[in-house]
Amino acid sequence: MPTQIAVSHDFAEETQEAKARWFQSLSLNERMEMLCMFTDMILSVNSQIVDQKDAEPVAGRVLVLSQS
Repeated sequence: MPTQIAVSHDFAEETQEAKARWFQSLSLNERMEMLCMFTDMILSVNSQIVDQKDAEPVAGRVLVLSQS
């Protein structure tokens, strides 16, 4: 019986930890392809981003990472 691929709509799978697990499941080549796609997407939206020097984080935003 072939493995069935399903799409999940569970918000629990949208956590940072779940996204990290998904990214870690990719091969090195797949990770590099994702990096190139993200870079191309960012440059298509804002081509002047490469001209920005000394970027600073946005005030008031905090990213909390947890160790699992």
